Amino acid sequence: MNQASSKPEAPPAQTRNPLHGITLEMMVTQLSEFYGWDGLAQRIPVRCFALDPSVSSSLKFLRKTPWARDKVEGLYLFMLREQRRAR
Repeated sequence: MNQASSKPEAPPAQTRNPLHGITLEMMVTQLSEFYGWDGLAQRIPVRCFALDPSVSSSLKFLRKTPWARDKVEGLYLFMLREQRRAR
């Protein structure tokens, strides 16, 4: 008898994570639409948002720079909270 099949399944670890299923590209796109590139560059002062900004150049930088990606994720969560409050 296989004991592995008698164990209950563990709940998914990501069920409470608001970033689960959200790609970095989705975050950058939604943030640029919500704040605009200028507003995004004011909130997170990096060149990829300030000088000739684009989603693709931002993704290249953010994938190589963990501290900047953390800031983008934090701003994205803040934006979601602000959108919920506005409703």
